[in-house]
This record gives sequence, structure tokens and C-alpha cells, in this order.
Amino acid sequence: MEPLIEEAELARAGSPTDAMTSPDTAPEKKVDTRRKSPTQIALARLRKDKVAVICASIFLFFVLIAIFAPLLAKLEGQDPTTLHQDLIDQYGYPTIAPNGEHWFGVEPRLGRDLFARFVYGARPSLIVACSVTIITTIIGVVVGLLAGFVGGWLDRILSWVIDFVLSLPYLLFAIAVPAVLLSIFVGTSENAATQDVANARFYSLIIVLSFFGWASLARLIRGEVLSLREREFVAAAKVLGVPTHKVLFKELLPNLVAPIVISVSMALPSYIVVEAGLTYLGVGLTEPTPSWGLTIYAAQAFYRADPLYLWIPVAAITILVLSLSLLGDSIRDAFDPRTRR
Repeated sequence: MEPLIEEAELARAGSPTDAMTSPDTAPEKKVDTRRKSPTQIALARLRKDKVAVICASIFLFFVLIAIFAPLLAKLEGQDPTTLHQDLIDQYGYPTIAPNGEHWFGVEPRLGRDLFARFVYGARPSLIVACSVTIITTIIGVVVGLLAGFVGGWLDRILSWVIDFVLSLPYLLFAIAVPAVLLSIFVGTSENAATQDVANARFYSLIIVLSFFGWASLARLIRGEVLSLREREFVAAAKVLGVPTHKVLFKELLPNLVAPIVISVSMALPSYIVVEAGLTYLGVGLTEPTPSWGLTIYAAQAFYRADPLYLWIPVAAITILVLSLSLLGDSIRDAFDPRTRR
């Protein structure tokens, strides 16, 4: 019986071998067993992605420039509309270089401060891009959900509308719609206020881009819903008598977060480029609205004498669009379960 007693005592006190392999001083590792949703996993992957963090910081930097544009211009002591004709020679070229009073110099021909025009020019680009992205996302998601889930005659009608919108030449409409809206809301009088014309052009640009931007997202969401509506959780919700709107927005919509977020991240930089391109072609924003596209258009005749006049807005658009594009790629990789970084 003595060996049994000794074994019992060793079991209570712990054998010397166990004490050597697992000392009492070693802290116990706690395993995090909390369940995470796919969205939380994707966000965690994004936070670890250095490219995504840098690109998001750049985008936030431009957003802050647009928000605090009046404060930045006031800090410099200038505004985007004052004409400094005393700083322009008889040929329209600036007589000063960038200095403490005019950080980026002055605009050729008119003498307006370029730094103030630059910070205020970030506003219309971001406002147009963000507004159009929000509008097209809401319309595209709602139309795609209804077409894919309800089906039948509603699906056929909405699919026909989507195909019809996608078949229209948006550039022709971008040229024609502003002229129509100007004639309706401003009038054809040559004495129309310049600010009224600029406002009409601004809102017409948002309308045109929103009209043509929702259809591609609606088609994508419709295809996803067609595959999701046959799943067990949707069938169970129908059997339990859950209302249709709750099935759409509480059961299906959470499973569509990944394609929606990816679409938004890809659409935002494209709308910034489209706004600048249409403004450069003369069918977008007009004076006196400060715009990077307008600055690039006006700088064509002075790019050799005053390179900063052209390259500052070009560099801003390039950096902003490139950062948003890389951020969109990172978001797509983070939400794609087949991608491992």
C-alpha cells in the first residue's frame, strides 16, 4: 500500500518533472474565443494592411483640406475670388513667385490666389464624388434587392430599365442635360447671374452622374440576391412569416456588405476623375466655382511660364485617385475570403 500512498502524494504535490516542464511562474495564455463576423474580420485585416492605412490617411487629409478650406485660406490671408491685378504684367503673367503672402503664387491673367483656389477646389470634387456615390449606392442596392428577391414581372421591368440605362451614351447626356436645366431654371437670358449658372451646372452634374451610375451596382446586387434567396435562412424567414422588407434589409442586406463596400470604394475615385474630366471639357463646373478641373483647363496656356499653375491640381487629383484606387484594392482583398495576405 505504501507505493500507492506515495503516488497519491506526488499527484497532489506535482511531480518534479512536471515542475520543470511547466513552472508555476509561467503565465497562462488565454485564447480569445469570441466569434467575429466577416465584416469584423475584414476590418481587422484592413487595419493590418499598411497600404490601406496610408491611402486612407491620404484621403482623410484631402477631406480635411476641403472641410477647413476657409480656415486655411484665412491662415494664408487670402481668398479665392479677390483679383490681384497689380501682381500681373501687361501680358497676363504673374510678376511674383510663391512667397509668404501667396504660398502657391497667383493665377495668370486674373491674379487670384492659387493656394486659396486649391483648397477650395477640393470641395466640389469631393462633394460631387461623395454625393453621387451615396445616391447611386442607395438606388442600386434597393433596385437590385427588389429585382432579385421579388422576381416575376417586377424583375423583368427593372432588368429592362437597368439594361436601358447602361445602353445610353452618358457623355451626350452630360453635354445636353446642363443646357436643358439652365434653360429651365436659369433662363436663356445672357444677363443671367454667373453664380446661378454655376449652381445649375453643379447640380446637373450630380444628376447626370447619379442617373448613369446606379445601374451597374443594381445588376451586381440582383445577381447576388438571386443566389442568396434560395438559402435556408431566407426560406426559414418566409415560413415564419417575416415581412418582405425585414427579409430584404435584415436578412439579405447584411450578406451583401462585401460587394457594396467594394463597389463604393471603386466608384469614388472614378467619379472624381469624371468630374475633373467633364469640367476640363467645358461641360462640368463653371466659374466662379473653384475647381481643379477648371484650373487645369485654364493652365494650358501658361504651363511653361507658370508650371505650378498646372501641376499642383494635376498632382492633387493623381495622388487622391491613386490612393483611393489602392484603398479600393485593399478593401476588395480584405472582404474576399479567398485572399490571404
